[in-house]
Amino acid sequence: MTVRPQSSVFTGDSVTLRCDIYDGGVTRWWYYWYKVGSTSVVSERQEHTFRSVTESDAGKYFCYGTETEGSRRSQRSDEVTLTVSERPKPKVTIKPDHHVFRGETVTLRCDIYDGGVTSWRYNWYKDGSTSVFSERQEHTFSSVTESDAGKYFCYGTETEGSHSSHLSDEVTLTVSDCLKPTLTVRPQSPVFTGDSVTLRCELDKITGWEFLWSKDSNTESPEAETKTISRVKVSDGGEYRCRARRGGYYTDYSKPVAVTIHVPRAVLSVSPQKWLTEGDPVTLICEVNGSSTGWTFSWFTETFSSESRNDYELLSDSSRGAGGKYTVSSADLNHTGVYVCRAERDKTAVYTTYSNTQPLWVTGVSPPVSLIISPSRTQHFTSVSLSLSCEDQSNSDGWTVRRYTDSGWLKDCSSFLRGSQTGSTCTIRSTVPSDTGVYWCQSESGENYHPVNITVHFGVILESPVHPVTEGNNLTLRCLYPYISPPNLRADFYKDGSLIQNQTTEMIIPTVSKSHEGFYYCKHPERGESLKSWISVRGESQ
Repeated sequence: MTVRPQSSVFTGDSVTLRCDIYDGGVTRWWYYWYKVGSTSVVSERQEHTFRSVTESDAGKYFCYGTETEGSRRSQRSDEVTLTVSERPKPKVTIKPDHHVFRGETVTLRCDIYDGGVTSWRYNWYKDGSTSVFSERQEHTFSSVTESDAGKYFCYGTETEGSHSSHLSDEVTLTVSDCLKPTLTVRPQSPVFTGDSVTLRCELDKITGWEFLWSKDSNTESPEAETKTISRVKVSDGGEYRCRARRGGYYTDYSKPVAVTIHVPRAVLSVSPQKWLTEGDPVTLICEVNGSSTGWTFSWFTETFSSESRNDYELLSDSSRGAGGKYTVSSADLNHTGVYVCRAERDKTAVYTTYSNTQPLWVTGVSPPVSLIISPSRTQHFTSVSLSLSCEDQSNSDGWTVRRYTDSGWLKDCSSFLRGSQTGSTCTIRSTVPSDTGVYWCQSESGENYHPVNITVHFGVILESPVHPVTEGNNLTLRCLYPYISPPNLRADFYKDGSLIQNQTTEMIIPTVSKSHEGFYYCKHPERGESLKSWISVRGESQ
């Protein structure tokens, strides 16, 4: 008994079983085919062919013969095993990816999984062509181009037989021009010290890349697609860029992205102005690096400490300014004071910053206490004695003179250079320019009243009234110089930068109106000019 082409075949193959009885050609035979396990005759021909074999045809077969013109029969043949296996289907893989870029190395591989029984010859086809372009299991494009893009499939034939595999599924190779990743940063801005920053080098979901990062064009370092910097420092700021590599192929660099790390600084400002008349509206505005977004704000007044340092006292209604604006719709005299805001970004971390100090000076017609200044003017010479007294209707000694300077310091009289306080009177024995500031009276309970702006200046000063001038009254201004006697100078007088009277020792405005309110100063051609003083005018009804 023989099997052609072989006893191990794939489904769909044609298989022929043949029974030969060698008796020297003397006898003619009838042939009988049986499948082990069945009593039915499979065939009565010398050759039995399965045109398209199936797995149900697999098994053990034997045959024997009987004389056509006699009663003799042959011995039974040896059994032959027919093995029928599912025809294997190749699988095509592309490395590094189905989507590659010009210049990359790309490998196509055809794998036929048959348990390693058969040795195969491989055939590659492209885009439906009948021409074989490769007969290797792996075909490599060492530097792929756009012309190599297309649809590929393969199949195999036995190297020592006539069997062939199924055709593989088609796979598509896409070849694109140069690739350039996109670099994104979260959050975009602003970024503060202590924040977490995430940079991502994006390549449109194409896989198999190693990412290279650089900062300020320094040496590249391989990292993941996403780069996270926790609790950033100022030194983490800079210009970042990335690219990717796969095998020996490198993408273009991404567009550089600048990451700026800010040290959070709260800045406190006032609108419309810090000098107010009782009843005026005012808004304190607190921002961190120009924005209030993402911050929670608290509001304080600065208080004087006996240890010669400034403390902060939380306002009782601080929470209404949590969004960054603290508004007073109608300023009261006791709103006079020095304010500070605090910004917090995350109460669980150290994201807290205090602002600069911002004073508010509220003046009124009948404050409960008056600050009496001697000499009675707002500008003063250096190296002279200056007296400031807080006087109320009951002649109480429970008032303290406080001072605030542009340096942001809040002080009492005893902490002034050459200053001392007796009762409610503060005396500065010898003035210096650093005595310039706003002075006011503070009660024992901490209320502030009657602020006055005082300047101490070398050389020429303007003598002007300390308190607002009532409409209809006279206003007298003089230009003084300390090194002559009498100290009056013949000078030019200016209002808001414009000359209003020249070469006079005394400028008198006989009937003052609201239009006379403004900044005044005087100027001498040889001695120089004074600082500017604000002259306030109040209506008669007030």
